[in-house]
Amino acid sequence: MTARKTPPARRRRWSADVTRHSDALDLEPGVFASDDPRQIAESLKRSAEASTRRKSTPFRSAMSMLVFYTNRAGRHLSQARLQTLDRAKTELRRLFGRPG
Repeated sequence: MTARKTPPARRRRWSADVTRHSDALDLEPGVFASDDPRQIAESLKRSAEASTRRKSTPFRSAMSMLVFYTNRAGRHLSQARLQTLDRAKTELRRLFGRPG
């Protein structure tokens, strides 16, 4: 007996679902669509600090969501987009007063 595969049009994207309905953070709509790394970082910081469901520090929750998005969508993103998200990581560290 072989496993049936769901047709591509109906296949559920679990990573997109996590980004939209995270158990730890309520993300602002379009947070990852911005071209401004600072705006992305500030939005993630606001979401992480406002969350009452996160299990870690606000910095770790925000950085984890950014890394998760980059890793899951990475192969479908342009080099320029990846650079913007990488700069958002640096900005997030700066906003939280972290080295690096």
